[in-house]
Amino acid sequence: MSGAEELLRSKGLRVTRPRLAVLDVLDGGGHLEVDEITRRVRERLDSVSTQAVYDVLGALSRAGLSRRIEPAGSPARYEARVGDNHHHVVCRGCGEIADVDCAVGSAPCLEPSVSHGFEVDEAEVTFWGLCPGCRARRSADV
Repeated sequence: MSGAEELLRSKGLRVTRPRLAVLDVLDGGGHLEVDEITRRVRERLDSVSTQAVYDVLGALSRAGLSRRIEPAGSPARYEARVGDNHHHVVCRGCGEIADVDCAVGSAPCLEPSVSHGFEVDEAEVTFWGLCPGCRARRSADV
């Protein structure tokens, strides 16, 4: 039994070829849109519908095996890095996304000044700016 199969079973999920393929794609790294995940899964499997990929991603996210992020103005993206308190930096020019480790340690942003009775289990911090490539293009255009 593979590590991915054990991981799925440990979360109470059935082991299916689409789930294994999506996990494999996500393990490759990055912050991928559903269309890109679907394209890469189709390279591994004979056929899979986009809806099936959405269903798999939903199940993996609910089980804590993938993370969905939705930067403002961008479609949802998925990543395999879960279980830590990392954030993201997004380029305003090209949309590139990179991980940023929490600047002050373990989950301080999970203690809001007012919780309104909510049990907070996640906080999303998104830094915005220009990546090195877009900064270079902007400087060259000036």
